[in-house]
Amino acid sequence: MFSNIAEIQVSYKSQTNTQDRIKITTSKGAFEVLKQISDPDTLELREYFYVLCLNRANQVMGFYNLGIGSVAGCVVDIKHLIAVAIKTNSSSIIIGHNHPSGNLTPSKADERITQQIKEAARLFDIALHDHVIFTNENYFSFADEGRI
Repeated sequence: MFSNIAEIQVSYKSQTNTQDRIKITTSKGAFEVLKQISDPDTLELREYFYVLCLNRANQVMGFYNLGIGSVAGCVVDIKHLIAVAIKTNSSSIIIGHNHPSGNLTPSKADERITQQIKEAARLFDIALHDHVIFTNENYFSFADEGRI
């Protein structure tokens, strides 16, 4: 009857049993997951922005590479990030991105996007647990510094 209307499909298919999922309880744990999903050979060449989707038990249901930028930055589409969290029925999220320069100090843009994501997620009852800035060797945690 409505052949000119597109059907919208939403799906999430886990590849891992619940008991086998990685549980994140610290910023170091988040850093280790972010390192695991990143290519160490390109972390100094361009910026990558990830979202880790967590269930109520803080287990990683999956990750999404939200953006690939240049050496100087990466565009973050908050609407897309929230859509990913909603589609996976995430209870919480952890965001993370690398700084190709190796400087772990958050920029004003990093601080601003963190607060914007926190507020957007809050509207959908999704907690932002942390924003981790990382390199191959080290990391900075907004949560550890009381900035979430």
